[in-house]
Amino acid sequence: MIEEQGIDGRPCRLFGSERPACLLVQPSARHETATLEGEAAQIAALSPSPFVLAAFEVEDWIVDLMPWPDGNISSEAEAGRHGQETLQYVLLSLFPALRERFGDLPAVIGGYSLGGLFSLWAAAQTDSFRAVAAASPSVWIRNWQAFSEQHPPLAEAVYLSLGDREEHVRNQAIARVGDGIRAQHALLQQQLGPERCTLVWEPGNHFTDNEGRLARAFAWCVGRL
Repeated sequence: MIEEQGIDGRPCRLFGSERPACLLVQPSARHETATLEGEAAQIAALSPSPFVLAAFEVEDWIVDLMPWPDGNISSEAEAGRHGQETLQYVLLSLFPALRERFGDLPAVIGGYSLGGLFSLWAAAQTDSFRAVAAASPSVWIRNWQAFSEQHPPLAEAVYLSLGDREEHVRNQAIARVGDGIRAQHALLQQQLGPERCTLVWEPGNHFTDNEGRLARAFAWCVGRL
C-alpha cells in the first residue's frame, strides 16, 4: 500500500505505483479492507501498465451503492437513495485529490457485487470513466435491464464476470442474475461493439475468489485504455 488517507471525510487506501499511467477507483466496504492489498498485487501481476488503485470506503454497502430502492435487496428506508451522493463524492472530491497528486490520468471504475452494479450505473451517468470493471455485479436488481437499455454506458469498455454457480440458488430474485448478466452482455455488444466488452464465467459461487475476480477485471480494463 502506498498510504491511507482521508479524502473529504472518507478513508481512502491507495495501492500501486507512485507514477501510474491510470487511476483505478473502487468503492470498498470495511469487510474488504483485508483483501485489498492482495487484489492490488494480482492486478500488478496482470496489468500491462502501472496504476494506482484508490479504494474509498463506503459506510453502508446497500445505502451508499444501490442506484434505487429494491425491496428484494433491502427494506431499509435509505437503501437506494444515496448512490448519486456517492458518485458526486468520486467526481468532486476523490478525482480532484488524486489528479492533483498523480496528474490527469484515464480512470477505470470497478467493484464487486453491489460495487460492480454501482460501477455500471455510474458509467451511464458520466463520461469520466474510460472503462468499467464489474465483477459479479448485482444485475438482478429490479428494473436494471430497462435502465441499461435506456442509458448506454459512456465508457469505452466494460468487463463483466459471474460465478458459474451464482444463478443456482433458492432465492428466486438472486437466481435471475444469470439471465441478467447474459442480457447485459448482449446489450453491451450492441451498444459498444463485441470487441469492447467481455463476459467471463468464473468457477464458484458469489463468495469465491472475490479479490481475484476483481483483479482480473481491472487488469483487462487497463489493457484497453
